[in-house]
Amino acid sequence: MTHRQPRAPHPKPLPTAERGHTASGFTLLELIIALGIVAVLLVITFGGLRVGLAAWQRGEERAATLDHARSLVLLLERTLAGTFPYRGTLAEGEQARIIFDGQPDRLTFVTATALFRSEMPIAFTVVSLSAEAGALSLRQQPLPNQGALDRLPPVLVDPETTAVRFRYLGPEPEAWQEQWNTSEARQLPRAVEITLLTGAGGPRVAQAFTVPIRASVR
Repeated sequence: MTHRQPRAPHPKPLPTAERGHTASGFTLLELIIALGIVAVLLVITFGGLRVGLAAWQRGEERAATLDHARSLVLLLERTLAGTFPYRGTLAEGEQARIIFDGQPDRLTFVTATALFRSEMPIAFTVVSLSAEAGALSLRQQPLPNQGALDRLPPVLVDPETTAVRFRYLGPEPEAWQEQWNTSEARQLPRAVEITLLTGAGGPRVAQAFTVPIRASVR
């Protein structure tokens, strides 16, 4: 007598919805959710990249402003360090005096190291520094000369420097003054403090430095 093995029951057919899920892998709702997540991640990524690029650009602009300010400081330090107590006049009819006129926003002095050398050998040059129309203007004129210095065209106009301030150190320590008149003081100040405001159209940087005046009048 032979025994027959029982046959395995046939699997029941899947419902239509389950068959569709297995064949396609994702439902339409799942696909929409995945795309939404990807979109959010892209927005976050590009937003961070944009912020990073803006910060990098601001850093580059600030570095360029600082480099420009340092170059200008070196130029002014070299010129002002050569200040000499030159006695003379800048206009007819004036009494001879030490040519040094210090104002809060303007400085006129005589130096042995001119901003820009001329072709002819010149011992002394009168220099004027001021902020005009939102830009630092520098004028110079060889001496002796009684021409009006303020009527000459500037030899240098720096639009990056929008303001400049001067202070002058008297004989006593920390005796800083807003003005210096050699007709009254009869000598040069011990030092000049210059504050430059640079960075027109970008991040502004205020830089102050002090230049000692080594020449003196006995």
